[in-house]
Amino acid sequence: MGKPLILVTNDDGFQAEGLKVLTELAREIGDVVVVAPDDGQSGMSHAITIKRPVRVLKRSEEEGLTVYSCSGTPVDCVKLALNQLLDRKPDLLLSGINHGSNASVSVIYSGTMAAAIEGGVNGIKSVGFSLLDHSPDADFSASGKMAGRILKEVMKNGIPAEICLNVNIPAIPEKQIKGVKVCRQTKGHWQEEFDKRTDPFNRDYYWLTGYFNNYEPGAEDTDEWALKNGYVSIVPIRIDYTCFDYIEPLSKRKF
Repeated sequence: MGKPLILVTNDDGFQAEGLKVLTELAREIGDVVVVAPDDGQSGMSHAITIKRPVRVLKRSEEEGLTVYSCSGTPVDCVKLALNQLLDRKPDLLLSGINHGSNASVSVIYSGTMAAAIEGGVNGIKSVGFSLLDHSPDADFSASGKMAGRILKEVMKNGIPAEICLNVNIPAIPEKQIKGVKVCRQTKGHWQEEFDKRTDPFNRDYYWLTGYFNNYEPGAEDTDEWALKNGYVSIVPIRIDYTCFDYIEPLSKRKF
């Protein structure tokens, strides 16, 4: 059998440093095709482009690595790769390494994790990686090594169908990382605040700001706790949103 085929994408754009680090890790495992947005698509969640054409440009090609940029969203990148750009279904889909956290409820807004989820929808082993540092020149040395360890384990033992992994890595030196914790998503929400401003033409506009409101800061089995205490967090994400516990109680109600 030939080398595994690995699809790599992100939501920070094809020139992002985190993508380059993840691509090099993937090349140690198999043949790599990168399909990533032309520019930043953070916060796009599972959006797809339907009202304008989606364009793809081959940026480079060499032995074992082909890089494309795409005018669409992260999910567009995955869909185009699977439908048009790859000659077979990839063995693994990797998304990231994102510049910034995708822990807790951030997973529902994340373009990085939406790409991984799209891989899971299509029956592909998929992992999203994020570093808790939004800086464009963030240090990915420690996160790259941790991601490499996780990739080797995933390639060896796989991931169940319709599940993908949400991996977040604290922005601390490697020697300070205490290990890896498999945990659950923290309960909480983003408290949005809009900063109202006025442009030179006297028109109002708004910048989205806010903070994360953690409902359970003392819970030690959550991703936020793990990251705060120096661990890499891994949360298994299920594609099926159904709340099975509520099916029976809801079915007894008279609609």
